[in-house]
Amino acid sequence: MAADATLTFEELYASFSALGLQFSDKVKTLEGKTARIEGFMAPPLKAESNFFVLTQIPMALCPFCSSDADWPDNIMVVYLKSRQTFTDPNELIVVKGTLEKGSWTDPDTGFVSQLRLRDATFGRA
Repeated sequence: MAADATLTFEELYASFSALGLQFSDKVKTLEGKTARIEGFMAPPLKAESNFFVLTQIPMALCPFCSSDADWPDNIMVVYLKSRQTFTDPNELIVVKGTLEKGSWTDPDTGFVSQLRLRDATFGRA
């Protein structure tokens, strides 16, 4: 069985243009497949949730509570396979799940995302 593909935040987008975000060839190839990425869990909106935002750098505040100027460029939404206890936002974690790309609005929260990992799990990096 092949090993899961590993992504980095630097590999998510090929470019930013007048057309908006342009996904990298690696993201296009891995869409619908299991991928791994390391990052930091942004402080969740609420204690009981089935998703969180993975960021490239640690964040002290919930990204939804920050101004647009504070919003990180490199984020990914992670939808968990099952509930897990959230971790310290300064702890590097590795997340594994099915990569999904393209604009999508969560019907429960209204949060719009460009990249997601679905049926995901996480642990210490």
